[in-house]
Amino acid sequence: MITQTELKQILHYNPKSGLFTWKIKNKQKSKIKIGDIAGGFDKNGYRTIQINNKRYYAHRLAWLYMKGYIPEYQIDHKNRRPGSNHWNNLRHVTRVCNQQNKNKNIHNKSGFPGVCWSKANKNWAAQIHIDKKSIYLGGYSDPLEAALVRFTIEVQCPKWSCNYKSELVKAIKLVWPEFRF
Repeated sequence: MITQTELKQILHYNPKSGLFTWKIKNKQKSKIKIGDIAGGFDKNGYRTIQINNKRYYAHRLAWLYMKGYIPEYQIDHKNRRPGSNHWNNLRHVTRVCNQQNKNKNIHNKSGFPGVCWSKANKNWAAQIHIDKKSIYLGGYSDPLEAALVRFTIEVQCPKWSCNYKSELVKAIKLVWPEFRF
């Protein structure tokens, strides 16, 4: 495992851009020059950097570079963009918290995370996942009403303390600009 001292000898991290650049010539890749941006993107959009034949996620290296230790938990990208590694976008969180900060499902038709159309009941169903369990919050004729119920649970639930100013708040504000939280 790489140390902060070794990392700082090999790479420079720019906290504003979130990019690492090479400070020394990379022995593994002869085409790379000093000052080149380090790493590339994996299939999920995360920047990875290979150092001494070991691949590291850039967001975890950023934490090591700035804080001096490899994070115990996960590094969450607040803006939900996996390649966006500027320092103000990163936070050290539990897996549960990281899962709470995710985009709505690509099949979502309501526009609100946690709200979907129930064909069986012919209404908008609100639900939330807590402790690996899906909890049904009721059926509603209006998707905004279902989203507000879901939001209320997020705010009130002590196990949903990580990020209730989430994608759901943004979606509610799109259809109800006066919404204040």
